[in-house]
Amino acid sequence: EEYLDFRKERSRMLLSRRNQLLLEFSFWNEPQPRQGPNIYELRTYKLKPGTMIEWGNNWARAIKYRQENQEAVGGFFSQIGELYVVHHLWAYRDLQSREETRNAAWRKRGWDENVYYTVPLIRTMESRIMIPLKISPLQ
Repeated sequence: EEYLDFRKERSRMLLSRRNQLLLEFSFWNEPQPRQGPNIYELRTYKLKPGTMIEWGNNWARAIKYRQENQEAVGGFFSQIGELYVVHHLWAYRDLQSREETRNAAWRKRGWDENVYYTVPLIRTMESRIMIPLKISPLQ
């Protein structure tokens, strides 16, 4: 009965809902618990249909440019729901370290080439900064 009351109350607050079933890119690290405090950036890319293999091939080479500070948490793509959607999850100590890490990638030879080949595959992109709850294993 308590659960049914909760669902009823929740439905009054819920304006919309969207679900996706995601798979991990095989070349990306598996998400691991982290010491904190950290902030997380979830970057979402909606790709042009038919470009997922090209995206994956480019990122399989490019991920090495973003591994030095262990900021690469996970890379996922949609299997059910809106298709041709990619999510990259990155960890940073704070917004300043995010900026420094991202700028450092541009100084590495080859990173610009990855961007050059992947940008034309994107329809839209979005970035969200998230702060983990105390109960999250991703601190």
